[in-house]
Amino acid sequence: MKRSTFLILSITGVYSAILHTAAWSVNNFLMTGPKAYLTYSSSVAAGAHSGMEECKFQFGWERWNCPESALQLSTHNRLRSATRETSFVHAISSAGVMYTLTRNCSLGDFESCGCDDSRNGRVGGRGWVWGGCSDNVEFGEKVSKLFVDALETGHDTRALINLHNNEVGRFAVKDTMRRACKCHGVSGSCSIQTCWLQLAEFREIGNYLKIKYDQAHKLEMDKRRMRAGNSADSRGATAETFHHIHATELVFLEDSPDYCTRNASLGHHGTEGRECLQTGKNLSQWEKRSCRRLCTECGLRVEERRAEVVASCNCKFHWCCTVRCEQCRTMVAKHFCTRRDNAAPNHIRQRNRGHRR
Repeated sequence: MKRSTFLILSITGVYSAILHTAAWSVNNFLMTGPKAYLTYSSSVAAGAHSGMEECKFQFGWERWNCPESALQLSTHNRLRSATRETSFVHAISSAGVMYTLTRNCSLGDFESCGCDDSRNGRVGGRGWVWGGCSDNVEFGEKVSKLFVDALETGHDTRALINLHNNEVGRFAVKDTMRRACKCHGVSGSCSIQTCWLQLAEFREIGNYLKIKYDQAHKLEMDKRRMRAGNSADSRGATAETFHHIHATELVFLEDSPDYCTRNASLGHHGTEGRECLQTGKNLSQWEKRSCRRLCTECGLRVEERRAEVVASCNCKFHWCCTVRCEQCRTMVAKHFCTRRDNAAPNHIRQRNRGHRR
């Protein structure tokens, strides 16, 4: 019992340290823990970091843009929020940890695991058989659960929601895997192929979970029964609710707050001062509407600022073997959300009138 408690506390401390340090380093007390956790800890740190970086990419032009306070949400440090955004944080963090552990396993970074060859030799389909070196997602899933799910020591509804969303993130890693094949046959005829499963790019997993975020289900709980805490009545209400939720769908419990305005107690910075997009090549419709979404719909105006950008240009290849470039300076227009000011000069008001849609 004591050892079990020690492991949970160690894992919780590790993950909390990972998410709350800028360098994503591991706490020194790990040295007193089991050797296995020390072996995997750097991969867990890198995986959690990649998950949060993907979160910031996916929400880069939205009112909630995965701020640093999102890290606190995933570790329940004082905050026990269960919003749609929290569901994504849990899923993408869990996916990042599992993904990195799986990738490092396949690269031979761990002595305790290697390729998944459990299917090798079996006929997979017409003209191909299983073979090669499949990414060992079973290993990644197993170890990531030890680190991530151990954070949820409670048995209340919020803990169950977090565990569910962790599992959705791990499922995303498995569901996006691709089959890679190699041809065999006389003179490259490809009469038979050997195939294996490999991880998709992590960006694809992020896109997958972003769709799940948009389709997330709000749980309608019986509040009277929920207030019963960890009683049989409360657990029964939770079980009945989850019975109707698919295992691959993100779930949340509370409506999202107003992300337009700053809320220091919740760690929300609001959209004032945020950059938005109006012009540029290859912008999606969602990106083109970011100024309206972040600024005008939040009661702010769009301010254009000129900024100097330095980039490499006129690059030439010199024999042998270097590339030399010049440094070119260009002025670009950037747009930011600023407070409406009735005392602003007329030319500023005129310039921004067209953005108030």
